[in-house]
Amino acid sequence: MVRAEWTETDWSTHQKWVWVEGRPANVIELGEGPPLVFVHGLSGSWQNWLEQLPVFARTHRVIAMDLPGFGESPMPREKITISGYGRWLDALLDALSIQGATIVGNSMGGFIAAETAIKFPHRVERMVLVSAAGLTIEHQRDDRILRFLEVTENLAQFSMQHLMARSSALVRRPRSRRAMLKIVAKDASKLDPRLAAEQIKGTGKPGFVPALDALTSYPIRDRLSDIKCPTLIVWGEDDFLVPVKDAYEFDRLIPNSRLIVWEDTGHVSMLERPDDFNRELTDFLADQPDTEHDRVAAATAQQAPEPASVEAENV
Repeated sequence: MVRAEWTETDWSTHQKWVWVEGRPANVIELGEGPPLVFVHGLSGSWQNWLEQLPVFARTHRVIAMDLPGFGESPMPREKITISGYGRWLDALLDALSIQGATIVGNSMGGFIAAETAIKFPHRVERMVLVSAAGLTIEHQRDDRILRFLEVTENLAQFSMQHLMARSSALVRRPRSRRAMLKIVAKDASKLDPRLAAEQIKGTGKPGFVPALDALTSYPIRDRLSDIKCPTLIVWGEDDFLVPVKDAYEFDRLIPNSRLIVWEDTGHVSMLERPDDFNRELTDFLADQPDTEHDRVAAATAQQAPEPASVEAENV
């Protein structure tokens, strides 16, 4: 089996509980340097970023978390909303003594990152949207389906727990792996079965239905032009969950953005094409100043008057 750096990391040494808005949050943190924060999507968990965390910990302070209602983090005290998740992310950064960071978000996590960049611009120095939700989904709300999911939620969670108990065995088979993850990956049979098993851990959590409700009831399109930070938009051409046309719309509406679309790729490009994704993220991080202080210093240097010549000083 191909060597995977994340399998050689003792994640228990990097896990901690952080109190945010009066509730504990499951947070993974490792490395030193400029803060780099990863936000998972609907039905996700911090393990969505396993291919990125140890790689970028070489040069950055990397942070991933289970959002309230997902992974190991309990439900929030208040109703789940996108604006609430944005406030929660702001509060988490405050609790971690982070003034500003690069925020990388997949799917719902991209929606939350964009909301944070709009409402708390000082927190988001740069942003990466990976198949971000927020555009097409505003027209896909179906209250009947949401009510049905609410009624059947307990049964669904029980079913997912039963599936998770068998997941390690199932994901070892390429055909089963493809079937279990076909909605997110173009061809999940190509994924490392160990990585696939970790992704399934994020399913069947109590935050799913409330978060789906939140995703379909919070328009963001008209506010995307308020985003001022440099933004990298990454998409899979074969994304089944969020159509690739949304990628071009995000790129059009966000002023300082750059778009990458990969062929033969689905909704989770950071898992489907980790080497390509990590290379593009590395280049994006290198392209821009690391902190607000650096940007101010660079702007000041550009505006500073030319020093007087030696001849003039000696006059």
